Amino acid sequence: MSRIGKKLIELPEGVNAVINNNIIEVSGPKGSREFKFSDKLEVLIADKNISVTPKNSEKKTRQLWGMSRTQIANLVKGVEKGFSKELEINGVGYRAAVQGNILKLSLGYSHDVDFEIPSDVKVTCSKPTEIKIEGIDQQIVGEVSAKIRKWRSPEPYKGKGIRYKGEYIFAKEGKKK
Repeated sequence: MSRIGKKLIELPEGVNAVINNNIIEVSGPKGSREFKFSDKLEVLIADKNISVTPKNSEKKTRQLWGMSRTQIANLVKGVEKGFSKELEINGVGYRAAVQGNILKLSLGYSHDVDFEIPSDVKVTCSKPTEIKIEGIDQQIVGEVSAKIRKWRSPEPYKGKGIRYKGEYIFAKEGKKK
């Protein structure tokens, strides 16, 4: 039995859900998203709660149960509050700025890196060394932040690069004479 799958998903005020042909569509103040769940599962909406139950006890059905419940819970959280990731830039002369739908990154290369921001994600730079990525889809927010971080991953000797806010980089000692 899936401990996660058994939990009910509470629909907050202002969030609506509709089920049509194995597709659940959730809409809220931030937007709307949908998820196609397996026909081996039964999804019901009752009393401002969403429940996910398996139709049989096959292994594949049990595998889909918890994952589908989590995906639907993420839809609800995304359209209500949204998801965000924060990045920090460390290094002399390293900075970021948003110009229209392009994120300009100065990361010590011979040229600035122009990162095109996807339409369903909002990127802001409160300081030249801080980047905040926000959106209603957790997967896209994580993917965009990982792509930005990949341009200059933090290195272990001086700690220069782009890191997630609060991320700990294990520092190495370096050469000795």
